[in-house]
Amino acid sequence: MTEFPFTTTVDVRYQDHDTLGHVNNAVYVTYLEEARVAYLAEHAGLSMENLSMVVAHLDVDFVEPVRHAESVEVAIDVTDVGGSSFTMAYEIRHEDSVAVEAESVQVTIDPDTGASHPVPKAWRAAFDGK
Repeated sequence: MTEFPFTTTVDVRYQDHDTLGHVNNAVYVTYLEEARVAYLAEHAGLSMENLSMVVAHLDVDFVEPVRHAESVEVAIDVTDVGGSSFTMAYEIRHEDSVAVEAESVQVTIDPDTGASHPVPKAWRAAFDGK
């Protein structure tokens, strides 16, 4: 497991499992989203009302299945900040092992036009202050 500055627990619902008892592959993306929102609000201190961004890239590696779980832990960090985008790394953990490794790239956008724009200085400071 990699050391991350922020972790959060995400509940696994009964409906998240497929017929084999594994968490369905598509559901992991929702767990990443929940962790991303928690990181930005709780760790970086950013207001959800002012977050104007889109996920431009998502890479998910399935390491091992999660079976019949009540919750998973998601570890997350901002690993790079570019001009108008930032990259986040994740691990979804269950029972002291890594089930999923992932990376996403978010692009900051103008909420009125949808065009990309520079990552706000306040965001950069929040990411650096982690």
